[in-house]
Order: sequence, then structure tokens, then C-alpha cells
Amino acid sequence: MEEMEEELKCPVCGSFYREPIILPCSHNLCQACARNILVQTPESESPQSRRASGSGVSDYDYLDLDKMSLYSEADSGYGSYGGFASAPTTPCQKSPNGVRVFPPAMPPPATHLSPALAPVPRNSCITCPQCHRSLILDDRGLRGFPKNRVLEGVIDRYQQSKAAALKCQLCEKAPKEATVMCEQCDVFYCDPCRLRCHPPRGPLAKHRLVPPAQGRVSRRLSPRKVSTCTDHELENHSMYCVQCKMPVCYQCLEEGKHSSHEVKALGAMWKLHKSQLSQALNGLSDRAKEAKEFLVQLRNMVQQIQENSVEFEACLVAQCDALIDALNRRKAQLLARVNKEHEHKLKVVRDQISHCTVKLRQTTGLMEYCLEVIKENDPSGFLQISDALIRRVHLTEDQWGKGTLTPRMTTDFDLSLDNSPLLQSIHQLDFVQVK
Repeated sequence: MEEMEEELKCPVCGSFYREPIILPCSHNLCQACARNILVQTPESESPQSRRASGSGVSDYDYLDLDKMSLYSEADSGYGSYGGFASAPTTPCQKSPNGVRVFPPAMPPPATHLSPALAPVPRNSCITCPQCHRSLILDDRGLRGFPKNRVLEGVIDRYQQSKAAALKCQLCEKAPKEATVMCEQCDVFYCDPCRLRCHPPRGPLAKHRLVPPAQGRVSRRLSPRKVSTCTDHELENHSMYCVQCKMPVCYQCLEEGKHSSHEVKALGAMWKLHKSQLSQALNGLSDRAKEAKEFLVQLRNMVQQIQENSVEFEACLVAQCDALIDALNRRKAQLLARVNKEHEHKLKVVRDQISHCTVKLRQTTGLMEYCLEVIKENDPSGFLQISDALIRRVHLTEDQWGKGTLTPRMTTDFDLSLDNSPLLQSIHQLDFVQVK
């Protein structure tokens, strides 16, 4: 599961997501990080001015890079706006993960509201740190983005799996590592203490003993957070809009923008999307298996190249040692060419190994993340991210296209030494290359 850790970290702060929200591009951000990268846009870029001018460009679109420098060509981070009276003049700073974060133009007023509920400056814009797409926020601010409950659950399970081993609660001196937990007694036992204090007879025979990790989860399990509608905060999601591809509540169907759209049962779409994601993972799993076998082939090629190189050098040295002193000087030049070819072959194969290893680690991490998401029992939260995950799985599978798993270099040294020339032609002695 360690390969999945990259999927669980915020691209801004580099830490595990805290209260993640889902952007329209399907990427995630911490609530606090989303507020940190908000930028106030000029009035000419506001949604109201766009509608007044009759522009058909959507609010969610690439901003004009000629007017606003959203990211630097040097470091692909975020830059600051320039040339506007309303633009922040304070220099931007880089987060621990390398993404530039804009400090607020003025200190925010004292408030007891959470970051998601606190008001945002007028015409605030947020740019996704991963795909660099920009969106001008509406009056709801960050409350307009749904919360990713599924991702929170996956992070909780991942952190619990990496926690230290639990200790027995009944050992008198140095506590030993617990082996079971009694759900009825709510106590962790090592084997000696279990046999002494919790024998499997009498009333205790009906108690249920579970592994410590499972017991810890059940002990810390809190009531599941119910995902609510972003437009009607007091209503839970009850249906799924097929046209908009998002969960909706009954008020959205009666009075909202989904009233004329096709909707389906939330549970049915939840099961359908889980099935689609599982089927997409099957194809990606085959690609990962092929990649592992391909890496074995490449590592064997490295060994073969090294062995063939040693053999070829020995043959060359034997031929050159039969010649006179003048041939020895030429021999050194020929050996240099062999070594250069040797290094070139190794470099090509090792570069391919490195590239394939990175792609395989990303693929495996995505697979494990998707498998954890499939375990989630929150239909609404799952459906908020299922479409994006299905697209990512198909896209990743397509990236393992033709030629990706084909060696770029052969193991043979297609060189042969012609030692037939006369002594006076030693200085013109060269390899005969066969291609």
C-alpha cells in the first residue's frame, strides 16, 4: 500500500489531505490549501462582466495568459498577477511541495467560521495545481465544491495500517504485543494474558475475539459523515443526475437546475460505477503484470550486455596482443570505442528501466488507491470521484501502448575486428560494423 501514498497527498502542502474538496477538474485539494491559493481577479474577468460583454467563454476555462501570468515557465509554479490595481503586490511563496501560494492581500477579518464557510474576496479565482485549469468562484466560495468523504476514509485506513503495534493492557511489567482484542470486554490481550484472564469457557466463550488492527478500527470508528448537497446543505443526496454526472437531492429535482435532467437511483449507479471501475482495473492489472515481466527482461539484458562486453574485450585483447607494438597503440583506441558502445547500450537500457519503473509505480499506486475506493460504502462520496477514476484508469492503460514494453537496445555487439591488413596498415585498422 506504500505505493498508493502519492495518491493521498495534497499537491500544495505535500501532506495527507485534510478535509479534501473536489475541484471541477476532478482533482482534490485540502480546504486550507484551496484558500491559500485563491487569487483575486480584475473586475474585467468577473463572471458578471463576461455575461455583460456577451462572451461565450465559460467561467471554468483557461485564463488569458497574456494578461495574467498563472505559472512561471522556469519552475512551472504559480506566479503573481501584474499590471492591475487590484492584484496582490506581496511576493508569492512556495509551499513544501513546490507550488507557489499567494499570501492574502490584506489580513482576513477575525471570524469563528471554518475555512470553507469564511467569506472569500470578490472575484476570487482558484487554479488547479495539477492541470493548471482556473475557475472563478461564485457567491458560495469554497462551499460550492463537494467534500471527498471517500478519500478521507481511505486516508484513515491507510494511516491506521501504518500505526505501531498495540500492546497488551493486562501485562504487569513490560507490556507484550497484543494478539487479540475482545469486542465485549474492549481489552487487548497477549497470548499468556488471554489464557490466564480470558479463558474460552463459561460466559466468556461467547465473546468475540478479533485481531488487534480490526479492534482498533472498531474502537475508533466514528459515525460516518453523510454527504450533503452543495446547493441545499440540509439535504442528503438521494438520486444521481446522468446528464451532470453527480449526486443530487430531491430539492435539486423539484426546483433546481436538475429538474429536467434524467436521474437514476443512487444505489444502482453506485453499483454500476463500481463494476465499471473494477472492469477498468482488470485491463490495467494486465498492463502492470506485463510491465513487471518486462522489467525482468531488461535486467537480464543488463547482465547479458555486461557478459558479452567482457567476452568481446577478451577477444579483442587476444587479437591485438599478437601484433607488434604499433598495434598496441591502436588497440587502446579500439578498446575505447568498445567501452563507449558498452556504456551507450547500458545507458539506453537503464534509462528504459528507470522510465518503466516510475510508470509501473504510478500505475500500481493508482490501482491500490482505486481498490481502496471500491471498498468504500458511501455511494454518494464514491460517485463524486468514480468517473474521474475510471477516466484515469483508462488513460493510464492507454499510456502502456505499443512500443512501451519493447527493448530499445540489443545485447549483441555487432562489431568484428579485421586483423588481415599488413603491419604498415596498422594505423588504419578499424572495426567493420554490421548494422
